[in-house]
Amino acid sequence: MSNYRLLNGINSPEDLKKIPRDELPCLAREVRHFLVSNVTKNGGHLASNLGVVELTIALHRVFDSPKDHIIFDVGHQAYVHKLFTGRRDRFSSLRKPGGLSGFTKRCESEHDPFGAGHSSTSLSAALGFAASDKLNHSDAYTVAVIGDGAYTGGMIHEALNNCTKDMRLIIIINENEMSISRNIGGFAKHIARIRSNKSYYRVKDATRSILNHIPLVGKAAFSLVRDTKQTLKNMMYDSNYFEELGLYYIGPVDANNYDDIEDMLNVARHLNRSCVIHVTTKKGKGYRPSEENPSAFHSIHPEGYNGCKRNYSAMVGDYLTELAHSNPKICAITAAMSQGTGLEKFKYFYPDRFFDVGIAEEHATTFAAGLAANGVRPYFAVYSSFFQRAYDNLLHDVALQDLPVTFMVDRAGLSSGDGPTHHGIFDVSFASQVPNVMIIAPETQNVLQRAMDLSCESSHPMIIRYANEDENPEIVREFYSAGQHDTISAVRNYTDEDDLECVIVTYGKIVCEAIKAKNMLAEKGIRSGIILLELIKPYEESVNNIKNLLPASITKIIFLEEGVRNGG
Repeated sequence: MSNYRLLNGINSPEDLKKIPRDELPCLAREVRHFLVSNVTKNGGHLASNLGVVELTIALHRVFDSPKDHIIFDVGHQAYVHKLFTGRRDRFSSLRKPGGLSGFTKRCESEHDPFGAGHSSTSLSAALGFAASDKLNHSDAYTVAVIGDGAYTGGMIHEALNNCTKDMRLIIIINENEMSISRNIGGFAKHIARIRSNKSYYRVKDATRSILNHIPLVGKAAFSLVRDTKQTLKNMMYDSNYFEELGLYYIGPVDANNYDDIEDMLNVARHLNRSCVIHVTTKKGKGYRPSEENPSAFHSIHPEGYNGCKRNYSAMVGDYLTELAHSNPKICAITAAMSQGTGLEKFKYFYPDRFFDVGIAEEHATTFAAGLAANGVRPYFAVYSSFFQRAYDNLLHDVALQDLPVTFMVDRAGLSSGDGPTHHGIFDVSFASQVPNVMIIAPETQNVLQRAMDLSCESSHPMIIRYANEDENPEIVREFYSAGQHDTISAVRNYTDEDDLECVIVTYGKIVCEAIKAKNMLAEKGIRSGIILLELIKPYEESVNNIKNLLPASITKIIFLEEGVRNGG
């Protein structure tokens, strides 16, 4: 391990508190060097973590984890938090089997009060912690660290609607890409500087106390002062969304300036009420390639990674753009994942037919239902693990009305790096229970295109699921060497004349494991074959396809799925 003079001595938040304040800029540099060295080698989320170094240092110096609850939205920006909570020596195991999670995880540390992986869940959880602490008469604080992008998700606003001012709840809005409010310009900055000054709060609290103690007219006088200030503020710039909800708003403050953010957290800590701190950070700070292109360094592969050059996501984007050229009713929807789902090309050529709804899969699905009900052909490209969030909308708004919405379900299958929160193994199980939905699992580019062609003509909902990988030549050789068939059904890699002892039935990228198993069985003298399902649902049709391909004398059938047994 490199010689990190300060970082190597931190094994708990208490160790961090002992470091002199004038040494903290040096610590921040060490942390960034550690992150860049490790993440560029082993893979992981880099840009977001480089941006929150000073903020995380301040959080652990001002608050007392694990008594105080620090909850990170998504959790992919919690690497610095892991370093300060006893996990530095295990950091090289990050995102590896048996190693540290790439997100917060309750069973990993007492300093991770709530597990994460998906966006916009933090405030609901934090509200649960704060409410239970209030019930238990605890003086613990709950701090939710939420990126501005998460505010495009509905759950954040549902939770805000339930926040009350009488909790020890501190909500940190980490603005690192775009403004979430209209508090811009010289006057707004001037107000922010005044409000960020600790003496301002002391004067304000003293004024409230003095006015409230004036007999008969005190409370009325304070209300008049408060209402007059609010009216003037609303005249000068827009009303503050959070203060309208009864939450105290502080900011914005530069959270990459250590002195400013620690002072601000101390102010919030002594308010004894729910408040919002609006901070700004720079994604990728301290590492020039990441600063210049934070999107490219959001999540990076391990050193030496030889992944696919053109995966199914890119194929979907390219072919959907082709289809849209001849069909003006086709439109594309993403939930803040246009790059990941391959829709950048579609966005470029057909901006009027491209919709990024933010981190709002539920809204995206019902929005697609509305489009379809009015004669449009919507395609919603979404990761399998994020598609889970739209189950009710799939059932209630799309399927029960039998609307022709096509879901391009990306990242279907296991996600070794991101782990359980991102495994795409539940979509077949939950979607197969939903009426009127067809599920197709292409394993070649040609089958993928045929499925998309079929979706253009279908009058029913369709799910087309695929992995984040290239077309596999071995699969083409095993199942499609005799040429392409005309219908989407099932294919096998044996003939009726083959004398087989068992048949493996499978779908999805796990078919590669079925091929390995077939070869291993052959080495042991056991003759086996494989049926690869392209059409999964309707089940009746899928079962008939299997029956038609099975040898008459077969007695052993093995079902191999990269999913869950119930509903498989």
